[in-house]
Amino acid sequence: MHHSVKRVTGVLAAAAIAVAAPTALAADAAADYPSKPVRLIAPFTPGAGTDTTARMIAKHLSEQWKQQVVVDNRTGAAGAIGVDLAAQANPDGYTICLISGSISVNSATNPNLPYDLTRDLQGISQATSLFYVVYVNSAVPAKSIKELIAYAKANPGKLNFSSSGTGGLQHFSGEMFNHLAKVNMVHVPFKGTAAGIVANLAGEVQVGFGTLFGVRAHWKSGRVRVLAMTDSKRSPAIPEIPTVIEAGVPGYEVDQWYGIIGSAKIPKPIINKINAGIVAAVKDPEVVKRLNADGSTPVGSAPEAFTVYIKAEVEKWRKLSKEAGLKLH
Repeated sequence: MHHSVKRVTGVLAAAAIAVAAPTALAADAAADYPSKPVRLIAPFTPGAGTDTTARMIAKHLSEQWKQQVVVDNRTGAAGAIGVDLAAQANPDGYTICLISGSISVNSATNPNLPYDLTRDLQGISQATSLFYVVYVNSAVPAKSIKELIAYAKANPGKLNFSSSGTGGLQHFSGEMFNHLAKVNMVHVPFKGTAAGIVANLAGEVQVGFGTLFGVRAHWKSGRVRVLAMTDSKRSPAIPEIPTVIEAGVPGYEVDQWYGIIGSAKIPKPIINKINAGIVAAVKDPEVVKRLNADGSTPVGSAPEAFTVYIKAEVEKWRKLSKEAGLKLH
């Protein structure tokens, strides 16, 4: 009896050590992290918001960590190629990915993705929050959202709205507007945001949803008219511009957020270390100033909070897709 108790105790102790060993290894790996260059995947084209945000964060992380953080543009399949690379990468924290709100739309609407965003990946930190503005070509006879809705109802199918591509956040910003305002603007996809703005300036499309940064120069020159912004409350960057909700469309809110994710298998101590670096980067006074000027707000959330937020965003767009009967794939 005495020997069997000793044996059981020994087995239990060995099991406890076996459980503790990976945790201890992960803690050791985190203490040395990063001991080599880190790859930060930007799944959209150079010059796009994901790319510029990734480069800004990479620069700060490189300075903090004294290790190079290399931005790797892996474009295609509405961002899915870059995200899949992060999901499949060795889960040691040396491959991470910066995503935007568009990735949650893609995950909500595309059943053929090679990964499950909410299962195969985990949030590390939401970096920023960024509203869109709703803008119209200056020839459109609408000076407000209410007038735009009235004009769209009086002229069904006559208004087109541009997007940076089918299934992206700009596309769904327009579809959400159609659904909640009960209008029927026609979606016209382009290859990227810039092409959509050019088409709006040329009068090929009449309505757009995009960042303040993208349209500010054309707004100031009078070539487009900004009618509203898509956040739930007004922004200090453009305090004179009402929210879409204020302007008469209850429940309308779109956030082109940016955040960093990694494989769901990256150990927690390493995730926490990367998170601390991102939070420090987005709270840097120079970064805050630059972000605020473009209508962006630094966030720097905890990993768990960002993971929960991603799930909520995927669910929001899945619900819209179902309610509005959107068939994309």
